[in-house]
Amino acid sequence: MIVRTYTVGPFQENSYLVVDETTARAALIDPGAEGERLIAAVEQSNATLEAIWVTHGHVDHVGAIAAVKRRWDVPVWLHALDEPLYRNAQRQADHFGIPFDPPPPAERALVDGARLALGGLAFTVMHAPGHSPGLCVIHGEGAAFAGDLLFAGSIGRTDLPLSDGARMQESLARVQSLDDATVVYPGHGPATTIGGERQTNPFLTGAAYVPVRR
Repeated sequence: MIVRTYTVGPFQENSYLVVDETTARAALIDPGAEGERLIAAVEQSNATLEAIWVTHGHVDHVGAIAAVKRRWDVPVWLHALDEPLYRNAQRQADHFGIPFDPPPPAERALVDGARLALGGLAFTVMHAPGHSPGLCVIHGEGAAFAGDLLFAGSIGRTDLPLSDGARMQESLARVQSLDDATVVYPGHGPATTIGGERQTNPFLTGAAYVPVRR
């Protein structure tokens, strides 16, 4: 498996191109901005794009979907509980004063426990709400694409509309069930591992508490 990271847009969001080396099949995860750059990355990979996987519906994770869909008519996968955020991403963009290309509707639903195949690669969907109602971790092949659930040394925000600190705590406990060697590819910042975060992340060690909206 090849994983290439592209940090894009004003929020410095990580978009990931995942390629099965054997079959040259690819998925684009969280294409958040700079659509032409991501299109060029797919073309340069010489892989066939099969899907767009969206960990959650916040504006910084969906801003390049429309451009990619105009180039390749591949299905967009998103958890149903994040549909309201996804549909209203233009309002999020207006709030921050950033240009935005609204994405077309998602065609496929991510469901907890579902399997996603990419060539010869296999991934599992883990519904992990908290940062958003429908956030999903897509994990397999020794990797976990965690969206804004877990970062190196930190976690995603829980003070946003539709965030839920209590659900975040439950999701953080669940993601720790993955193998320590699992490489975590977060929505922002550098990659890390489950084991490393278990030992040093204050929100996992108990040194810090997940904020709960009042």
